[in-house]
Amino acid sequence: MAVPDDNFHEPPGAHQTRRATASGWIGSALEYYDFFIYATAAALVFPQIFFPSEDPRIAIIASLATYGVGYVARPLGAIFLGYWGDTHGRKKVLLLCMFMMGFSTLAVGLLPTYTQIGWLAPLLLVILRLIQGFAVAGEISGASTMILEHAPYGRRGFFASFTLQGVQAGQIFAAAVFLPLAYFMEEEAFELWGWRIPFLLSFIVIYAGYVIRRKVDETPAFAEEKKQGEIPRAPLLEALQHHWRDMLRIMLMSLMNVIPVVTTVFGASYAVQESYGIGFDNTVYLWIPVLGNIVAVIVIPFVGQLSDRIGRRPPIIFGTLASGLLSFLYLYAISIHHIPMAIVMSLLMWGVVYQGYNAIFPSFYPEMFPTSSRVSAMAISQNLGTMITAFFPAMFVALAPPGSSNIPLIVGSCTLGITIIAAISACTARETFKVHLNDLGKTGQDYSP
Repeated sequence: MAVPDDNFHEPPGAHQTRRATASGWIGSALEYYDFFIYATAAALVFPQIFFPSEDPRIAIIASLATYGVGYVARPLGAIFLGYWGDTHGRKKVLLLCMFMMGFSTLAVGLLPTYTQIGWLAPLLLVILRLIQGFAVAGEISGASTMILEHAPYGRRGFFASFTLQGVQAGQIFAAAVFLPLAYFMEEEAFELWGWRIPFLLSFIVIYAGYVIRRKVDETPAFAEEKKQGEIPRAPLLEALQHHWRDMLRIMLMSLMNVIPVVTTVFGASYAVQESYGIGFDNTVYLWIPVLGNIVAVIVIPFVGQLSDRIGRRPPIIFGTLASGLLSFLYLYAISIHHIPMAIVMSLLMWGVVYQGYNAIFPSFYPEMFPTSSRVSAMAISQNLGTMITAFFPAMFVALAPPGSSNIPLIVGSCTLGITIIAAISACTARETFKVHLNDLGKTGQDYSP
């Protein structure tokens, strides 16, 4: 297909593009701040306060499993929120995601512990995590679509990458809030009430998210579709009928979430939990995701811009394979208690190389589908993939429990195998960076490369 003239169906002006991009960035940062403070707490304090057990291995697995439970709700949330985004608008679904995430996270900060109410405490924790997972299921697909449909032709990769830059910034905020608490507070006080502070700060998410997102305009693509009366009744069924192959590709590529899982969830437990015997200090280890995400925030726009020049697939394929290989060195650095090496490997694996995938998928995924089913198709396929990865931390602990030998080799091999699957899926996808927005994902179009 020939590259269309840039003046064909001219996208909205620079002002609207910047506003949509800022809304996607800030909204994703705030919402994923909520999501990641749970991941941090699940690794650092939840085993002790919500899952007391004589066997520390059971407590760790149970705590990390509740982290994974949030991903179980994602497919259901993707179906509902994807439908809402494709039929009611990108703006409305993003506001809905923000409110659900904010209130559920606030409730975690008010939750009694196991010693106060027994097994009702972990049960309520699981329920709130399910609500979090339901809410976050529509965030990336909705924000990516919002920015993509406002972006000018030839720069979709650059502008859409800010969605994931916001996600990485949210993780910086999450770890940065925990850092001074873990450093200045006594361990007993931190486990008693200090961990609640980051969750209670979610009231800022609720207010700021509403103020920011209510001001952004609906996308021209959705507005035009609504004006012409072409809103689909069942966008997901439409996507499954015509684009199931691309949905399968996205699900398999989304297994790349194994890299942040290895870095921040299993890596945290491996480094700080006493049963593993590594003995990283909580404060020291919390700097690893902070520094890695600072580098990622810098790298992401450059990788997004690169994809507008050379295509989406080359950076994704390189990023998947190289980050899988680097996982061996990262885990090895933890195993020998080499803090500088662990930090450097984190910066390379997660902060730089992984962004070959992470910065590109916000443009690549929605580019595979038409306007009528774009949010639904991306949301359900991506969240099915990430749901699978959510149980990797508990699986890693089961395969490489405390006391095992060759933990870096076992977990690293699993990680590399998963990234190879993602790379093969990217190889089979069609390149989309030169296709005009109006021609993307046409019904019945062959997406074989």
